[in-house]
Amino acid sequence: MFHDIPRAILKRMKQLEELDAQDRADGIPRLERLRQIPAETGKFIALLAASAPPGQYLEIGSSAGYSSLWLSLACRDLGRKLTTFEILAAKVELARQTFEMTGVGDVVSLIHGDALDHLLSYSNVSFCFLDAEKEIYKDCYELLIPKMVSGGILIADNALNFEKILRPMLNQALADQRVDALVVPIGQGVLLCRKR
Repeated sequence: MFHDIPRAILKRMKQLEELDAQDRADGIPRLERLRQIPAETGKFIALLAASAPPGQYLEIGSSAGYSSLWLSLACRDLGRKLTTFEILAAKVELARQTFEMTGVGDVVSLIHGDALDHLLSYSNVSFCFLDAEKEIYKDCYELLIPKMVSGGILIADNALNFEKILRPMLNQALADQRVDALVVPIGQGVLLCRKR
């Protein structure tokens, strides 16, 4: 999966990494910044996505499509599809450009809208990567866990750098008898849950 990443994907990843670094250096307001995951987290979530059982693959918070590209590698490898949600129009446009430039449209479906308005219509979720506004994490968790298949994987980013905001949700997940969960200190920290 990592040894034969298409050149177009590598090129777009590099562009987005540079754009994200510039956003951070320029001090662009938090909501408008890309705020994408580091490459090490991308590889981590791709490996986990490649290990998930059959079912629906979801991503909440596309931004410019960087993490979607990592997840598309696993989806292509397994013959599965990813549905990704983004609420901000400017980021939706960047994600559309990313998916067109890299030719992943056959495995990645982009929905412009609030994931919370759509999650009830999904079932048999086997994988979800959650990287959106932190205030919706708890609601997403509560909607997703009952809809996940046994062995399904939920990953929530920013578990360490937004630990104070996410503490109630982290405590809930770590105590939830429906999942096995831990916080992994990779990137900005991720909450990793596996449905029992």
